[in-house]
Amino acid sequence: MNKNYYAVLMAGGVGSRFWPISTSENPKQFHDMLGTGDTLIQKTFQRLNKFVPTENILILTNERYNDLVLEQLPMVKQEQVVLEPAMRNTAPCILYAALKILKMNEDAVMIVAPSDHWIEDEEAFAKDVTACFKKCENEDVLCTLGIKPSFPNTGFGYIEYNKKDTAPIKKVNQFREKPDYETAKDFLAQGNFLWNAGIFMWSAKTIVNAFQNFQPKQYALFRDGLVCYNTDDEKKFISENYPKAENISIDYAILENSEAIYVKEATFDWNDLGTWGSLYDKLDKDENNNAVVNSKVLVEDASGNMIRSKAGKVVVVDGLNDYIIVDKDEVLLIYPKTKEQDIKQVLNKVKDTFGDEFA
Repeated sequence: MNKNYYAVLMAGGVGSRFWPISTSENPKQFHDMLGTGDTLIQKTFQRLNKFVPTENILILTNERYNDLVLEQLPMVKQEQVVLEPAMRNTAPCILYAALKILKMNEDAVMIVAPSDHWIEDEEAFAKDVTACFKKCENEDVLCTLGIKPSFPNTGFGYIEYNKKDTAPIKKVNQFREKPDYETAKDFLAQGNFLWNAGIFMWSAKTIVNAFQNFQPKQYALFRDGLVCYNTDDEKKFISENYPKAENISIDYAILENSEAIYVKEATFDWNDLGTWGSLYDKLDKDENNNAVVNSKVLVEDASGNMIRSKAGKVVVVDGLNDYIIVDKDEVLLIYPKTKEQDIKQVLNKVKDTFGDEFA
């Protein structure tokens, strides 16, 4: 296994669209969402660990999830868990992790990968990533993986690449915001647009230099801690300075500014598991197109439902179609799949009405 290969596993999100299973105290990446026996963070770690040494995988997460990470990934040492003392979007935490890695190994190439994606063909994933790693080792470029669109999805950002580029890893023309439906249809018709999966590869040196060029204030803030990184003094420096970082995504901070962005079309299947509907799409269905996790289900005149409960619980459903039915402890959610994007708002109403203990 290549000792210059590193991974940053992003595991700090709350995943509020998966409420009531996903909560601020125990978010979706720490749950077995598909009933496979492994949580999402465990599956992601295993996938990365096929080509990145165990000790070279950093887990980027919020301070409150430190114990959950160590409990679910017992092979990980405390120093591999990079803790954010404040929520500041993706750019600051990626710069922080890149500086730590660069201090460990000046020849490091790294992947930044979300902890909540579902990828079945892990061998194809490893091949795609290592192909990008090789390019990043030899050139000062920033690489990303794009997903070939299967329909005009308005929930993803898109990557437009150069149509004339015949190389497997193509020059990116621009990143495009989440489109409306007509624009998304136009993207697909043009044929040179991919979904932005939020999976990035670069050398530690190249991404740090990009921050120095495009985000000099952010760079200066974190560079001042270089002497502390990977030492006992790191926590004090980060606690004092991390909250000062600008709240900005890696897309806005770096990717939309750089002229050296390349994309490889993924050869693996992919699902971002962002909502109950995306989970429903991924799961096997019964003869009535109901997707079931953990439950023992008896249905009558019910189809297209996403049903989840504690393991072995009997759930009886009659006369419901295309609903999300989730039973967890003190909360039961019965909600139309067509309104799944509103679950965030429902969660806020529950907090206001009944208190934070249900959220």
